[in-house]
Amino acid sequence: MIEHRSAVTTRQIAQAAGIGEGAIFRDFADKEEPLEACVLEALSPAHPLDELALVSMGQPLAARLTEAASALHAHLDRVGAVVSALHATGGRGRGVRPGSSEAPPDRAAGSLPVREALRLPPEQAALIFLGLLFVGAGSPPAGGEPADPSSHLGVRDLVDVFLHGVLSQPVEN
Repeated sequence: MIEHRSAVTTRQIAQAAGIGEGAIFRDFADKEEPLEACVLEALSPAHPLDELALVSMGQPLAARLTEAASALHAHLDRVGAVVSALHATGGRGRGVRPGSSEAPPDRAAGSLPVREALRLPPEQAALIFLGLLFVGAGSPPAGGEPADPSSHLGVRDLVDVFLHGVLSQPVEN
């Protein structure tokens, strides 16, 4: 779907799914239904949550957060590619409902140090971390290029800002 966009055929969908084309006609009412199944799969939080579960808690915090952020960023890239392809096909995404949005902050909070080391509750810190990741490491809206390519932050940069802030030295009020 991502590769062929609006020109995708039921044969290509079947090949990508590793099934016969007849299964597409037998299991789906029309061409839109398998496309919607692709979108649901891309939006599912199951894959990034599985990757987050594999992050070793024995690593230093910055390494854990970088690994978690990379997994989430890859998921966002997949979601963006699928949504863009769906838009290009003229698909409406009728009835498409992604999984729960509650799970990622909880799982991300598990990558944080013990509560006593944080200034905020882990759940709030996780939401801030996810916000930085979603805004800072993503592509500009509509897949455009940033006005200044040097303004693009890498995952490690975002983790560093999250852990240490933007100030090089504390500032007196």
